Amino acid sequence: MTFEEFHRLLEPDVQALIALHYSYDPAQFAMRFHGRTELPVRAMAEQIGCRQKAVKKLPALSQHNLLYTPLSLEQASGERAAAYKSSFMSGKKAIDLSGGFGIDSMFLSRNFEEVLYCERDPLLCTLMEHNLKQCGIGNVQVHHADSLTLLAGFPDNSFEWIYVDPARREEGRRSVTLESASPDVVLNHDLLLRKAAKVCIKASPALELSTLKATLPALSEIVVVSVDGECKESLLLLDRDAKDSPVKLRAVALSSGSDAVVEVSGGHDAERAVAPSLKEYLYEPDPAIIKARLSAVLAHDVGLEFMNSSVDYLTGDRLVEAFPGRVFRVIESIPWKPKAFRAFLEKHNIRGASIQRRDFPLSPDELRKRFRLRESEQAFLFFTRNAKREPVVVYALRVFPEGQSAPFAPGRSANPGC
Repeated sequence: MTFEEFHRLLEPDVQALIALHYSYDPAQFAMRFHGRTELPVRAMAEQIGCRQKAVKKLPALSQHNLLYTPLSLEQASGERAAAYKSSFMSGKKAIDLSGGFGIDSMFLSRNFEEVLYCERDPLLCTLMEHNLKQCGIGNVQVHHADSLTLLAGFPDNSFEWIYVDPARREEGRRSVTLESASPDVVLNHDLLLRKAAKVCIKASPALELSTLKATLPALSEIVVVSVDGECKESLLLLDRDAKDSPVKLRAVALSSGSDAVVEVSGGHDAERAVAPSLKEYLYEPDPAIIKARLSAVLAHDVGLEFMNSSVDYLTGDRLVEAFPGRVFRVIESIPWKPKAFRAFLEKHNIRGASIQRRDFPLSPDELRKRFRLRESEQAFLFFTRNAKREPVVVYALRVFPEGQSAPFAPGRSANPGC
């Protein structure tokens, strides 16, 4: 989007056409209005595509007449995750050093008297000002500036909280490490903590968590967040007064269709009790719990044991209600032997399966090709190891919570999560 397109998108006739063709395929819209030079057709088609995506990612905010850019919408926090983050940050004044599309600033505005939104892209700043008006939000100040330069100009202790989601692109490639992101929160650790007693850093869900205390001395807590069974982000909470304290770990599982928050907290030192054999039910903890290495805490809390010592499959003889993760009823388990496995498939009339694999030598693609297995919403085949570390295959059926019968989504990763 250009500034010229932005201003043309505000014209009443253009807005009316976008609303009228809201459900159109953007490409079909562009073809239908091709040659209409009096209209910003490319930008209109782009807005139609963005609004369709926003309905899922931002179900409440998308009800307002917002304007988007595709990249800023893609990189924005989802509404459910943004709402959770804002729930533990409050005070008089906060600053968002990584403005972008502004979802986090909008949600922070609910719990602060004043929020400063900072963004280097002038077009995103203009979009933010427009979108704030559309949402009726009046306590967010938009600053077109370099975030660290702006922050350095404030007196110490100007904010209760600093929020930052460093850009994780390096030479056009996606990056994971904090040092290669912008702004560099490792290099500017002390500056951040001079301006606010507490800092929330949104990091990649793929970031290695075990060594962070060495690079972020004020790190007090790591919160791994998932939404609808997909790991979305790792939140690194810095506290000026916690430089000598051990890091707390928390996993949070959220659902886009509910306000419920499922939390598991603890440390890495929980004992991993291994069952001597597989029992009636197999459990896979939510990806946030696995990423935070809190599966042992969860197992202890709900009375389950691990299937083996190396992977996060749990097992038990009873059905655990409201388990944070996926639950399966075991049909049969056999030792892994290719010839015997072919007979096993024939025995259970399995022509397709959702292949789940942890600590197993063959990949899902190799297994699917070798045994000509289609994708399936019904049958689940777990390729892993038993308590003796021997390779096994488990045939199981998904158990859904009462009142829920949604099938496994075709094409979903065999190992969803972080």
